[in-house]
Amino acid sequence: MRRFLVRRILQSIPTLFAIATLTFLLTRLSPGDPVRLFTFGVANLDIADVEALRAHYGLDRPIWEQYVIFLGDAIRLDFGDSLLYHRDATTMILERMPNTITLAVAALILQLGIGIPLGLVAALNRGRWVDNVVRVFGTLGHAVPDFWIGLMLIMFVSVHLRVLPSQGVLTIGRDTWDFVDRAQHLIMPAFVLALSGIAIFSRLMRTETLDVISQDYIRTATAKGLRARTVVYRHALRNALIPIVTALGGLLAALIGGALVVEQVFTWPGLGQFTFQAAVAKDYPVIMAGVMIFGFLLVISFLVRDMLFAVVDPRIRVD
Repeated sequence: MRRFLVRRILQSIPTLFAIATLTFLLTRLSPGDPVRLFTFGVANLDIADVEALRAHYGLDRPIWEQYVIFLGDAIRLDFGDSLLYHRDATTMILERMPNTITLAVAALILQLGIGIPLGLVAALNRGRWVDNVVRVFGTLGHAVPDFWIGLMLIMFVSVHLRVLPSQGVLTIGRDTWDFVDRAQHLIMPAFVLALSGIAIFSRLMRTETLDVISQDYIRTATAKGLRARTVVYRHALRNALIPIVTALGGLLAALIGGALVVEQVFTWPGLGQFTFQAAVAKDYPVIMAGVMIFGFLLVISFLVRDMLFAVVDPRIRVD
């Protein structure tokens, strides 16, 4: 296992290098001047002051020199100070990371905890009303936009029923460790973020289960007199989960990256919303710090997926 982890970590270095290079080039070569953008409207600011600010942030140097300096700093996780907030970009990203991680993990638990059982039930009741309901739900859940579902939930649950809060992570004035209040704020955004995944996993699980239960070894196990529950959960389910595990690769990073819309709708102070605002303002250090953390999470999620393969499929050896 140790050799496997070391090998995969070494293999991830070119991936992170490519992500850093592409992000650097896209931010630097995109039109617009970040210094003029965040100094727009400032009184008594002449051209010399603007050039001094550009030199302070190293933006007056040739792009190849900026790139070399960036790579050296990125190895030390030092992306510089934010152009807008004048604080360390990495620190600001890490301050918002727990909120986004909490939202993404909650959505992932809902996706797997609801989507897999729904797909299994639909497959075992093929052609019945349960199967039809799950299939319709899978289509609607994948097709309806997240922002529309979020707005409808806010109007119905928060405005009309007044059951759950509509924004933020904690009610003003509540204790920081009030987990009940935090859970109430988390329910709706986590469900909205998870809805499309629930639809995808339910359809995928249904398809894979139907394919597995039609195999010869399943019919042989049934003919040998094994109980239906044993055949389904010990033989069929484990093999049907292999494509599900494949789909998990990069899912956590995708959830974090896809949380932008949900964070905007529910005013959730997370990483996606903050990185989007930095991209609009061309705040280079914050953009680079956020993208590199996304890339790191992507590598971690693929590593976890490969380890789960060995758990689900004993034919695969991890060494």
